[in-house]
Amino acid sequence: MENTDCIFCKIVKGEIPSHKIYEDDNYVAFLDIEPHIEGHTLVIPKKHHRWVYDVEDIGGYWEAVKKVTNKLQEKLSPSFVSYYTYGMDVPHAHVHVLPRKSSQEGPKPNDPNYNPTNDELKNLAEKINS
Repeated sequence: MENTDCIFCKIVKGEIPSHKIYEDDNYVAFLDIEPHIEGHTLVIPKKHHRWVYDVEDIGGYWEAVKKVTNKLQEKLSPSFVSYYTYGMDVPHAHVHVLPRKSSQEGPKPNDPNYNPTNDELKNLAEKINS
């Protein structure tokens, strides 16, 4: 079920551009446009669900998250990767994937000096997808 007012549903339909780094039949992953750190990615189900725990195939969802994680590890070489599912900003299930450097510890890393332009996000997506 789609929500016509949902920004993530619009991304899934291609009505709003995004910097995709992964897509399969059920899930899509794209770079966050207001990233906390380099490589901050959102993984969403294509079908609209309000909460992560509402996704029918939660195992398949986390398998997609794992594939995104592997891709980020290969291309960005982070010290570790963490996740959060806060879910309050956009009412569509989403998992935040954060490829962190060892200096970015803590529950929710934020690099105030990292404010990439749209072109920089495009270049990063191309690097991850190469």
